[in-house]
This record gives sequence, C-alpha cells and structure tokens, in this order.
Amino acid sequence: MQPEQDIPGRILRTLKFRPKGLTITEIAKALKANRNSVSKHLEVMQASGQVEARLVGNAKVYSIAQRVPLSAFLCFTKNLILVLDADLTIIQANDQCLKRFGRAKEELVGRNLRETALPVVSSPEGLAVVENLEREQVIAEIPHLRDDGSESFYHMQAIPTTFEDGGKGSTIVLEDITEQKRHLNNTMFLSRTAIDLVDLQPVEDIYQYTIDRLLELVPGAYAYIFSYNEAEHRFAIRAIAGERFREGLTELIGRDPVGLVLPATRVFDAPYHQTPLSLRGLQDFVLHPEPSPWSLYDVCFRAIPEETCEAILERFDIVRLCLTGLVWRDRLYGTAGIFLPPGREVENRETIESFLRQVSIAIARRETEERLQLSEARFRGMLDASPFGVALIDHDRRFVYINQRFVEIFGSEPDTATTSAEWLRQIFPDDGYRQEVIDAWHSDLRRSVPGRVRPRTFTIRNRDGTKKTILSRAVTLPEGTEYITCEDITEEARAYRLLVADIADLRRREQELLIRDRAIASTRRAVALIGPEGLVTYANTAYLALWDYPAAEEVQDSHFSRFWEHPDEIREIVRMVLGGDYWHGEQTGIRKGGATFRADLLGTPIVTEDGRVIGMMAAVTAGRAKGERAGDRAREEAPDPISR
Repeated sequence: MQPEQDIPGRILRTLKFRPKGLTITEIAKALKANRNSVSKHLEVMQASGQVEARLVGNAKVYSIAQRVPLSAFLCFTKNLILVLDADLTIIQANDQCLKRFGRAKEELVGRNLRETALPVVSSPEGLAVVENLEREQVIAEIPHLRDDGSESFYHMQAIPTTFEDGGKGSTIVLEDITEQKRHLNNTMFLSRTAIDLVDLQPVEDIYQYTIDRLLELVPGAYAYIFSYNEAEHRFAIRAIAGERFREGLTELIGRDPVGLVLPATRVFDAPYHQTPLSLRGLQDFVLHPEPSPWSLYDVCFRAIPEETCEAILERFDIVRLCLTGLVWRDRLYGTAGIFLPPGREVENRETIESFLRQVSIAIARRETEERLQLSEARFRGMLDASPFGVALIDHDRRFVYINQRFVEIFGSEPDTATTSAEWLRQIFPDDGYRQEVIDAWHSDLRRSVPGRVRPRTFTIRNRDGTKKTILSRAVTLPEGTEYITCEDITEEARAYRLLVADIADLRRREQELLIRDRAIASTRRAVALIGPEGLVTYANTAYLALWDYPAAEEVQDSHFSRFWEHPDEIREIVRMVLGGDYWHGEQTGIRKGGATFRADLLGTPIVTEDGRVIGMMAAVTAGRAKGERAGDRAREEAPDPISR
C-alpha cells in the first residue's frame, strides 16, 4: 500500500484525467486505498480549495477545483472586487474599486468593511448580504444614490472564499449595471407612457401628465411645458413642475404662471431663427453666468421682465436649460424645457426625446380628434336643426343616423338594428303600394350616379292611421351611404288641391264677370260704378257720351258728385245706397262744357255673397217729356242688386 501522506497527490493525479469527477468509492478503488482514509483527505482538500464536490443522487462526486490566481483576477477584470476575511476585514481591493470609490489602498486594506463607509458594500443592504453568507454565493442588486441626486445600480456577488492557509473569507464582486438598468427602465418607461398616452381621456391634462413623467426621468429638476397656437402665433404656459417651483414663480411674477400667454410673432425670425425641424432635438443653453444666444428673457419671448428672469435664475440656482420642441412631422405644438443646477446633467436624453415625440403625436392626435368632433358636432347640429327629416343608411341598409324631425314626420324612430326593408313595411302596410315604392326606388337608383338627387313623393300611413304626403330626396354619397331628406308636404298638397279648385272657380267667375262687363259696356244706358269712398271706378261709353267726356281717364277716380248740379244731394244719395238702400229719381247733370240736363238716376248697391256692400252702380237716362219718362218706367223692371 502507498504511504498515507502521498494520498492527496495521487488523488489530484487521478482526478486530473477524470473531468466529470469520481465518487469516494471510485477514488479509493483506483488508489487501492482505504475508503475512510480517502474520505478524510478529500474533506481537507475541499476545505483548502483543491477539489470541489457536487451531489449526484446520494453520492458526492469530486473533481479538481478550477482555480484562478487572485492577482490575475484582480488586475484584469473590469468589475470592482474586494476580498474580506471572516471578520469582514479588507484583505485586497483591485484598482477599479479604488478608482471608483476614490480611495487609496492604504485607506482600505486592513480596515473593517463596516468602518470604511464605502458606497454600496458598506450600506445596510450590502452588509446584510456579506454577513449572511454561508457556503453558497449570494447575488443581489443594490441601488446607490449619488451625491448629485442621480441613482446608480450595482450587481453584487458575495462568494465564499477559502485561502491557501485554509482560512475562510469572502470575495465581493461589484458590477456596475447602471446603464443596463437605465436602458431597461427607459424601455419600460416608454412602453408605459405609450400605453398611457393612447388611453389618456380627453378630459385629462396631457401637459401635466407630460411634466410629471419628465420629473421621473430627471428627478429633482425644474421643468415647464409651453403649448403653441399656430393660428394666433402665441405660446402659453401649460404646466410647471419642481418642488416649490410654481410657488416661487407665482411670487416673482405676481401671478400664477400657468395660463400665462407669451406672444411669439418672431419665434421663427431673429434672434431665434428656429424651425419645427430644428426644435426636434434636445438643445442645451447656458443661462448663467454667461448666457448662450438665448437668455431666459428670450426663452419667455420677452413677456416676463428681464429683471424677473434674473431673479428666477438666482433663486432656484439655475445655470442651464435643456429645451426641445413638441414637433410632429412639420408642425410645432409647443416646447418643453428642463432647468438644471450647477454640475447636473441630463442622462436620459434619447429617452426624453422619444417620450416627447410620443407626447407630440398624442397632442397632434388629440387636436385632430377635437377638430373632427367639432366638425361632427357642427354637422349633427346642422342636421338636428334642419326643418327636414334626415336619415343616413349604410351599405347594409341599416339606419346609422336620424334627426328629430325625421321621427316627428314618421311618428316613430328606427334604431340602428332596423333595416330599410323593415322600415318600409312599417310605413307602407299595403303590400301593393309598398312594392310600387320599392320598384320606383330601384328604378331611380339604376338611372342615378353618386351625388345626384333622386326626388320622389309618396303617401305614408302613421301608426295612428293618419296619412301623410312625403317629399323624399335621396342621394348616394361617394362611399355608398344613402343620404335621405324627407319633407311633410301634406298641408302643401292639400293647399295645392284647393288652389287648383280656386283657380278653376276664379276662371268661371272671371268668365261670368266678363259677360257682365260686356253687357254693361254695350248697353245704351249710361252706367257708372262707384267705390266705397264715392269715387267713380268705371264708366261705360254711354256715360262718357252723355257727359261729353272723350276718355274714361277723365272720369275715373273723380267723386260722383262732381257730375251733378247739386253735389250735396248726390253725396247723400251715394251714402244712402252704400248703406244698402236703393235710390231712384231725377237730378240735374253738368256736362264737361258746363251745359246742364235733366236725367233719371237709379242708384243700386253692389253686395257680395255674404251681404257686404262694396259699391254702387249708377244707371242714368237723359231727361225727356214727363209722359215718356213714366212710360219708360212702366216698361222697365226694377233691376236686382248686382252681386260681385
């Protein structure tokens, strides 16, 4: 049997050619040694780090430990490494660790980790990881707040370590994962904000949401949002953020800055020379103590006094401004600015630009939706106020819109599930007439083209059984929707029928009056018609000849008493006849030349069918011998009143 002290060397040589490892029994058999002795040696070798064991089922499988020289490990890794003994005393620290923590090796080596106050590892979270370390390595993610207010993240590994002398300790490996963490957080941030902006309701303040999210990316900073009205060439402050920033601005400006209008007619001229495209990226401006071409006074478009702008910079210790435009395509919707104190930088520039691009798109979409809603509201308001019934029918022949007048005309309201065929059965219960209407509709549709109006008049029956005459005008819109207007012309149709009847009656009456007029004009007896005021409105040829007037114009519109010797008596006769009585007697007439003559005058009232007197007819016969006049009167019958 081989000497006992040579067993560790023989074990290492045996395991060297067994990369998958061997059990205790397999090693003892290969060495032809006692199993218990081999087991004791393996425990010592595992403690010293020469071999490592793993469980396979119920057996331990041993293999040669993969060891790297500590000096090489410390020098060539980019991670921060600290080596501690069992009491947490620092034994080794690599150069990367010393550089990151800003310490000399003499300040760390030999000192306890609890006393060094190193960032991350001396924090309560880091100490808890090391103090609780047992046989297995522990991995933890530990955040660290820097002096400037920014946050960094470290991936910390605490690895149990066995030294050459068999002593126990631990190795701390710190990997700075701030960039990876920031990238992941930024990706998650943009994913979240993209969803939020889509779901943001119109009543929610998109500007306040934007500035709240900006402070997530740049915590502890001051920020603002301007909106831009392109039509009025003005900006307006929509949101202010930062601890006590709004309160301080209110005190300095003398009013709440939110809502303040900033005229900007020169925003694209000197000294700005900006365009929507030039405002797309994040730009830096030094505001204090040596300002860039833009001062805060210029940023506010000189709407805030210059001395007030200087006071703002001084009170809030602002030295820089990061500014970008809310731009989508070639249109400017506003600007966003982040004020920074000395020594502070914006770390998430690309994320900020991407987020504000999301906001720009959301604002553009919101403005488009608002314009669309306004246009739709105007359109619906116009249709609702229309004196005509209006209906829209889609490709599936279903009603998508009706106004109130449509419901009033038809007495019921079709819903969106009602088809035009079902609606026709309701308003045209008669199968034959309904089919006529459908045939006429299809015939018009075949002969028509989109945009051409197809008028039709038809009679419907309401639910209460009443009939209505409807004038329908249908037109097919370019996308195929049927736009229909309906007008209740029941009264107009009734009035038309009455008008036609009245016209026929008037024509009959006109013919009768024409006959009467011709009879009066042809008689040899002098006849004049007198109106309600006693003026002559008509005189026949015999009347003009008797008074020696050549033209009717010389007689018309003259008072009837003008032609008689005693005008007062004639006025009384006219008054009496217009009162509804007859008058018959002799009077003395005066011809145009002044000559007088005796005449027989018969005054007859002209009355309407309802008994109203509207004038007087005067029949005059030139005077003759007394006997002759009596004979004439005996032969003539007294005329009836003339109805007119």
